[in-house]
Amino acid sequence: MLNENLLIDSITKYNPATNKDLINRAFVIAEIAHQNQKRRSGDPYISHPLEVAKILTEYRLDDATIITALLHDTIEDTKLTLKEVRGEFGEEIASLVDGLTKIGKLDLFTKEAEQAENFRKLILAMSNDVRVLIVKLADRLHNMRTINFLPEEKQQIIAKETIEVYAPLSGRLGIHSLKEELEELAFDVINPKARKIILEKLLSISSDSGELIDSIKADLSKEIKKNKINFTVEGREKKPFSIWRKMNRKSISLEQLSDIYGFRIIVNSIDDCYRIIGIVHQKWNAIPGRFKDYISTPKINDYQSIHTTILGPDNNRIELQIRTSSMNDLAERGVAAHRNYKDKSIENERQNYPWLDDLLEMLEQGESSQDFFESTKLELFQDQVFCFTPKGRIIALPIGATPIDFAFEVHTDVGMKCIGCRVNGLNSPLYAELDNGDEIEIITDDKSLPPMAWEKIALTGKAKIAIRRINKEKIKNQYSELGKQILDKLLKSSTDAKKIPNMKDFCKKFGLKSSADLYSKIGRGEITPESIRKAFLKMKIIKANDDPNSAFDPTINAVSIPVRGFDKNIPFKFADNSRVVPGDKIFGVIDGEEGITIYSKQSKNLVKYSENAASFIDLTWDIENNLTERYIARVMIDCKNEVGALAKITRAIGLSNANIENLKLVSRSRDFYKLDIDIGVFHLSHLNLVISSIRKIAVVHRVIRIME
Repeated sequence: MLNENLLIDSITKYNPATNKDLINRAFVIAEIAHQNQKRRSGDPYISHPLEVAKILTEYRLDDATIITALLHDTIEDTKLTLKEVRGEFGEEIASLVDGLTKIGKLDLFTKEAEQAENFRKLILAMSNDVRVLIVKLADRLHNMRTINFLPEEKQQIIAKETIEVYAPLSGRLGIHSLKEELEELAFDVINPKARKIILEKLLSISSDSGELIDSIKADLSKEIKKNKINFTVEGREKKPFSIWRKMNRKSISLEQLSDIYGFRIIVNSIDDCYRIIGIVHQKWNAIPGRFKDYISTPKINDYQSIHTTILGPDNNRIELQIRTSSMNDLAERGVAAHRNYKDKSIENERQNYPWLDDLLEMLEQGESSQDFFESTKLELFQDQVFCFTPKGRIIALPIGATPIDFAFEVHTDVGMKCIGCRVNGLNSPLYAELDNGDEIEIITDDKSLPPMAWEKIALTGKAKIAIRRINKEKIKNQYSELGKQILDKLLKSSTDAKKIPNMKDFCKKFGLKSSADLYSKIGRGEITPESIRKAFLKMKIIKANDDPNSAFDPTINAVSIPVRGFDKNIPFKFADNSRVVPGDKIFGVIDGEEGITIYSKQSKNLVKYSENAASFIDLTWDIENNLTERYIARVMIDCKNEVGALAKITRAIGLSNANIENLKLVSRSRDFYKLDIDIGVFHLSHLNLVISSIRKIAVVHRVIRIME
C-alpha cells in the first residue's frame, strides 16, 4: 500500500528541491483528520488522498498542488477548518483547498437547473486557478478506479458524469492520458458488453498482425536512419472507447476501421519533424485529406504534432504522429507540463489558457446557467478546424462549425452584423460546413441583427448564446411595441382623451414603475384590455356611454391591429393547421409565451379560450396588391374516376398561378375519388379564383375549402 515515504520518493524524482517536511506535515494532518473514516472498500480513508497525490506526481505537479490533494477532503468531511489550513500552509494552499471543497459539493447530474449552475461554478473555480480542476480530475480518476465498491445505480451516474464532463475537460486541459483512462473506466461501467467485444476483437487482430506491426516499425526506422536523424518509434493501439465512438460516428464495423494501430515518431527538433514528413511522403503515398499540421497551428489546448496517414507496406493504412519530445510531454501532461504557477491572478491564468476567455465570456453573456451548460457541455470539447480571416488571423472552431460561428468567434459585433460570407473568395451560404484552411470573409451590415433561426445553424456556444440573447431582447421590444399599440387603440376606442394624463399614476394602478414594463405586460397578455378599461374609469377618462362592467365581447370594441404576414415587428404565429390566407376574417389570441397566435374566426378551437375572452384581439389584414408570399389553403375535391381527370385539375390550378404544395388521395371507388390538395395562394381572392376554375371542370363534382 502507498505511504507518505513512497509519495515523497515519487516527487523527488522530478523535483529534488521539494519541501519534504511540508508534505509530511500535510500527510500527518490529513491522516489525523480522517483517522476514524473508512472507504467503501474497507481501506482507511487516508489511502484516497494519498492515491490522488500519487496520480498528480505522474504529471509532475508542484508541492502546493500535491499538498492540496492530501487535504482536499478535510474541510468538507472532517473537523479541520479552512482557517487552520491557512495558518499551517499559507494563503495559496488554503485557496486551492477551498476551491476543491466548493466544487467537491457539486453534483453535475442532479436537477437540470442545479446541474447547470454547478457546471458554471466548476468553470469559475477552474478560471481562478486551473490546478483546482487538475486535482479534481485526479480525485475523479481514483474514484473511477475504485467505483466497483459503489451500488450499481450510483456507478452509472458517476460514469455518465465522467464521460460527459470530466473526460472532455481533461482533453481541453491537454492531459491526454488522463482523459483516455477516464473514458475507458467509464465505458466499462456504462457499456461493459461493447467494451468486452472490442477487446476480444483487438486481441484477435493483435495475434494476427503482430508481425506486420514489427515490419512497419522496421521499415519506418530504416528510411529515417538513412537521413541520420535521432528518433524513436512507438507503436500504439487505439483504446476500446475511442474505437467504439468512431464506429458509431461513421456507422462502420471494427473490421472496416483503418487506423486501429498508429505510430508515433519522436525527434529532437521541429526541423526534424518536417524532414521526416518529407521522407515518409516520398517513400509511401499519403492518403488525401488526412494530413494535419498542428505544429504551425496548435490546437486550442496547445497540442502540437504532425498527423498523416500513409499507404504503407502491403497497402496497409498507417496513421503517423510526428512530434518533438517536448511536444510529446505536453501531449501527455497538458497544462501540467507548464508548471508555471508563480502568478496566481485570474488574468495570468487566462493568458496561459485563452480558451478560458471564451468560457467566461459565454458565462457573462448567457442569461442563465442552463444556457451556458447546454451550449458548452458537448460542443467545447470537439476536435477543431482552423480557418483564416482575409488578413491571415487563425480562428479555431469545432468540426462542423459554420461561417456564423466564425463571425462570432472573430468578434461578437461581427456576428451580430453578419449578412453573408465568402469562403475562399466565393459566395457561400452561412450554413455551409467549414473545412481546415478555409479563408472566410464576413459581409456585414450595421443595421442587421441575427435571426432566431441562426441558433439552430450555429454550433459554438459563443454564437448560440449571443443569438439567443439578442433575440430575447428583440422579442421583449416586440411585446412592448404590441402593448403600446393595444393601449393607444383602447385609449381611442374607450375614451375621449388623446393621451393618458398621468402615465406614472396609471402604471401604479398595475403595480408597475415604468411605461416600458406596462407595455411589455400588455403585449404579453398579462394585463388585459378589460382591466385597462377599468383603470381608465378610475382615472375618469372613460367615455360616458361606455359601461366598463359589461361583458367583454371580442367582436365589439376590439383592438384592430393591421397584419401583413410576418412582416410586422410583432411576434405572430399561425395556429397549427389553421390554413388562413390574407383576406380571411381572423382573431389573434394573446399568449404570454408565444406572442399572438392567429386563428380564423370560423375556428372551432377558439372555444377553448371562451373563458378568457379578454385575451382576444381582432386582427385585420393590411393587404397590398403586390403580395409575393404564398399561404397554404386546403381544398377537398370530389371528381369522376376517369382518365385525365387529375391532369385537368392540376392544369387548372397551374393556369390560375397557384402552386400545389401537397396532394393526397383520400378515397377511391369505381366511379369517384376524393382528393385533398394543399394550394399555395397569395390571398383570399386568389384562392376563390382557383376554386372557381376547378369547379368549371366537367369531371369535378364538388370543391370544398377545409379550414381545420
